[in-house]
Amino acid sequence: MKDDLQVADKLMQRSKELKKELAKVIVGQEDVIEQLLITIFANAHCYMVGLPGLAKTLMISSLAKVLDLSFKRIQFTPDLMPSDITGTDILQEDEETGQRKLMFRKGPVFANIVLADEINRTPPKTQAALLEAMQERQVTAGRHSFQLDPPFFVLATQNPIEQEGTYPLPEAQLDRFMFSIKVNYPNAQEEMAILKSTTSGIKTNLQTVLSKTELLELQELVKRVPVAEHVFKYTLDLVRKTRPSSPDAPLFVKESLEIGAGPRAGQNLILGAKARALIEGRQYVTCEDVAMLALPVLRHRIAVNFNAEADGISVDQVITRLLQEVPKN
Repeated sequence: MKDDLQVADKLMQRSKELKKELAKVIVGQEDVIEQLLITIFANAHCYMVGLPGLAKTLMISSLAKVLDLSFKRIQFTPDLMPSDITGTDILQEDEETGQRKLMFRKGPVFANIVLADEINRTPPKTQAALLEAMQERQVTAGRHSFQLDPPFFVLATQNPIEQEGTYPLPEAQLDRFMFSIKVNYPNAQEEMAILKSTTSGIKTNLQTVLSKTELLELQELVKRVPVAEHVFKYTLDLVRKTRPSSPDAPLFVKESLEIGAGPRAGQNLILGAKARALIEGRQYVTCEDVAMLALPVLRHRIAVNFNAEADGISVDQVITRLLQEVPKN
């Protein structure tokens, strides 16, 4: 217990250092950065949705630098093939025997942090190449399976679906992402700071804050954070009331939603709440931790129906109203 308290204190301190280091290159976006850190400490995946030019790619590449993790970027394009992600067998000649044999050449997915840049620019067949890696932490090629070195994260960026030349992600893959993070425009003050810092020619050197070994230790601690029964109950109520077929669902949910959240939503809410509590210096989880993460956890797991869409009701509006109606006790 004493050791856990020391590790918990380290996680809080390292979180502050990570935020401070990332602030050297990222102006504002505090909520986005915190959700990225929660994803990392919870050993999960996330994707970020926003218009081009909002520093989504810069955030993820900078995070890889301050964590001292191997990093690969995959630019998703309409002609990208699954083997371009996972790797492929190539015919090689053995120098000693002169015989030819197939050897597996690993693709860019074999890294600690994989940036799936503009993931919705490629067809679903290629998007699905990431599924096994995200869920099983392994890649299968032919009759052989290759384990991915921990820690392993897929951090994806996505352009808004209404933009030309995009493909919606399959529901099964969306569910593997812990968070759907919305990246919005900076405010006027932040944008002025961006203009000054990016046009000055001054280079910023990022310092490593966490080693791979330390990160794995902190991830194990997150799993051991205790959660009270009433927090589990609140999480369960929140998730189950997103399902229009549930007798417990409020009327506005039945009228507005077509698809509700599955069990993985509750798992991610609890894990994310544990990581958030530790980042804030607490060794216990509150219902407020769960509520604060409801939007990024639920927004890509539920879908509004035709009537709600016609009335201009968004997924975020439904979740916000649900948070107001589900009691935190």
